[in-house]
Amino acid sequence: MRTALTSLVGCRHPIVQTGMGYVAGARLAAATSAAGGLGVIGSATMSVPEMTAAIRRVKERTDAPFGVNLRADADDAAARIEVLIREGVRVASFALAPRRELIARLKDAGVVTIPSVGARRHAEKVAAWGADAVIVQGGEGGGHTGPVATTLLLPQVVDAVDIPVIAAGGFFDGRGLVAALAYGACGIAMGTRFLLTADSPVPDEVKRFYLAARETVVTRDVDGVPHRVLDTPFVASLERSRLVRAVVNGARFKRLSGLSWRSMLREGRRMRRGRELTWAQVLQAANTPVLLRAAMVEGRVDLGVMASGQVVTVIDDLPSCRELIERVMAEAEATLSRLPAHAPRQDETPHRGARQDEAATGR
Repeated sequence: MRTALTSLVGCRHPIVQTGMGYVAGARLAAATSAAGGLGVIGSATMSVPEMTAAIRRVKERTDAPFGVNLRADADDAAARIEVLIREGVRVASFALAPRRELIARLKDAGVVTIPSVGARRHAEKVAAWGADAVIVQGGEGGGHTGPVATTLLLPQVVDAVDIPVIAAGGFFDGRGLVAALAYGACGIAMGTRFLLTADSPVPDEVKRFYLAARETVVTRDVDGVPHRVLDTPFVASLERSRLVRAVVNGARFKRLSGLSWRSMLREGRRMRRGRELTWAQVLQAANTPVLLRAAMVEGRVDLGVMASGQVVTVIDDLPSCRELIERVMAEAEATLSRLPAHAPRQDETPHRGARQDEAATGR
């Protein structure tokens, strides 16, 4: 299935594995890319040397294209971009809109730039700045998310920009891929579905907890901004003890990261300015790396926060990345074969969305 995504980045299938912190390391990214999708290393929870090592491990395991997800607002974002350029990484993705100069540096070096957005105006901004494509995540997605459903947000963005659009939030099978293509997207991005694979490094007990989950919740009590996570007693307890817990976890993160209190305060000031957070919310944000690590690395489902999309309630197995991607593509082809053929009359002119569909699928 040829789409604008496969042409842009060189992957065989229009499927992206998102860059999840503590989950999307070299193992998962390499397995996804080797299976024909676009694997992405989640580097936000890595130091620069750790990110560099992960990039090299992926290159040792596959010669297929892959990407690295970066924090655009990180103090060392420019240095990380130079590593990507030096190591020949094909794609740089961003959870927040990168600055214009970062996009320009990546484009000059031939690195494909794909920011993630949750609003039409953000897509228009990064497209005007030169982004090569954009991932549009609707409210169904896990982690930081907005209030607009994918089915409403996706067509808005497709109509607003002239760059390839990748759909995220609520996707887990081939029917979803076909639906995204029908909306005018060029592929889908999945996080929770790839987290729940045999190639994911998440501890088995945490995967079993996800498979048994029946509900997610959007809360601000993790880091001060809307965050979709599994609904657990621990998440409910955050609201009752947010300030004390944030201070304690901030101290723990200081030990794990090696950062000084001065560096952490400087980061806090930057977060307040960039995201308009209160100091209480900045303290809460110190929770995020520690609470994610507790679950995704240490296996503590009782003390950790587990980001999750709403699709978790319909996932019941742990395939390998290759099995998953092959299944999605087979389901997509079967779905397309069941759709009735439609030949426009000579007096019919395809609307803009139809033209984009034809360009996206290569059909």
